Amino acid sequence: MNKARIILDSDFAVSEVDRRLFGVFVEHLGRCVYTGIFEPGHPTADKNGFRHDVLDLVRELGPTIVRYPGGNFLSGYNWEDGVGPVDERPVRLDLAWLSTETNRFGTNEFIEWCRAAGIEPMLGVNLGTRSPDEAREYVEYCNHPGGSHWSDRRATHGYREPHAVKFWCLGNEMDGPWQICHKTATEYGRVAKEAAKVMKWVDPSIQVAACGSSHRAMPTFGAWEQEVMEHTFEEVDFLSLHMYYQNPYNDVREFLANIEIMDRFINEAVSVCDAVAAKRRSPKRMMLSFDEWNVWYKARTDEDHSKPGWPVAPRLIEENYDLQDALMVGGALIVLLNNSDRVKAACLAQLVNVIGAIFTEPGGAAWRQTIFHPFKLVAQNAHGTVLQTKVQSTQFETKTAGPIDNIVASAVHNANQRKVILFVLSRETADSVDLSIELRGFPQSKACESLEIAGSDLLLTNTAQRPDAVQPRETENFSLQPNSIIAKLRPLSWNFLSLSY
Repeated sequence: MNKARIILDSDFAVSEVDRRLFGVFVEHLGRCVYTGIFEPGHPTADKNGFRHDVLDLVRELGPTIVRYPGGNFLSGYNWEDGVGPVDERPVRLDLAWLSTETNRFGTNEFIEWCRAAGIEPMLGVNLGTRSPDEAREYVEYCNHPGGSHWSDRRATHGYREPHAVKFWCLGNEMDGPWQICHKTATEYGRVAKEAAKVMKWVDPSIQVAACGSSHRAMPTFGAWEQEVMEHTFEEVDFLSLHMYYQNPYNDVREFLANIEIMDRFINEAVSVCDAVAAKRRSPKRMMLSFDEWNVWYKARTDEDHSKPGWPVAPRLIEENYDLQDALMVGGALIVLLNNSDRVKAACLAQLVNVIGAIFTEPGGAAWRQTIFHPFKLVAQNAHGTVLQTKVQSTQFETKTAGPIDNIVASAVHNANQRKVILFVLSRETADSVDLSIELRGFPQSKACESLEIAGSDLLLTNTAQRPDAVQPRETENFSLQPNSIIAKLRPLSWNFLSLSY
């Protein structure tokens, strides 16, 4: 029997949890918008065309902020195309995904959907084909109270009150050669600085995020962050990061080693930002927005990325998630929590159908993918202060990340509810693990709730026919001690423990 130990002390904290950490992403890509969140004529659709079966699942999932409208789509998007009378909106060719964009769903529909879902909107401005001028006009349209060209135009579209969007992204993945009007770090840094400046002149209350590297393996990683921060440090509030987790060795242990790579990516980006601050003798600490992250390795063929003939809302990048993908997403959430002192926003990419936590059929059912469940449990329960977790466990060697621990954990102290919440991933493949959790500086625990996501078939998926094949299940594999708890973790399991005192 393997043994592991976690030590928690009430006096040793990482940070308060920023609720924006539990965001999601909606892009005009494939079926995320059309037949995803928006499908006029669906049996559950309301007068706005919003699918209420999807809205119900979104409310259950519990995201706090949603990024829109892209993604690669953003770098060729004219925001003006998506406002005003629907019948007058232009139909465009989307070069990012070789699709036809009808613009039946745009900014105002998105804001209405966010209000229906109870989620904060996050908007992006196109810095690919467009300039800071269109960016500041977009802020004026959304946020200015009235008496100007674009705010009055909003009023004529039926929205006299401003949308008050507070979080804005300065382009998308501008380091990527695949991006429409890809830029060098110097080119992007200059335009991002000017865009942030004039956008904040229109509305000083907004926060903006500059593009960091599209992923850690980019050849320009590090140098890109350095150059962009040199230009934008005084003007922006966040640096964005993106990462998608793959399983190139078809080995679950190597797959779950992505957790360490994600953690290193965050700390390396923080180091570059702090070096720029040190050069300036600045007390400012740049925060991170991890505004695209998810598992994505199956739906990666050319056919998954585009279909011939410029179709409307084709089936693109529709990943069918299995049990091991849920374990990976649970591990990534642990990393985000443990870096909550610097990661203040994050977006699971994406919400529906396109590498989505929710899957739908046009005119038919909607159901939870396997990755829905760890996200829901963290989003619903991670209120309060992240504690430092001292983990002692056996290790194993990986090609991906070197020697790593079998146990990965995060803990959140909710003082208002007198609870300590733990999220624990066991990467042990063969044996159960006897886990001892020592609580220092807390009153004696009175009760414990325990759930696990685990199973013998790592390739098990949720489908329309079996929507609950993978879901959390209650366990009683624990015992309360005066100042600790002993839990037995199944091999390859993601675990939720709620301790009440």
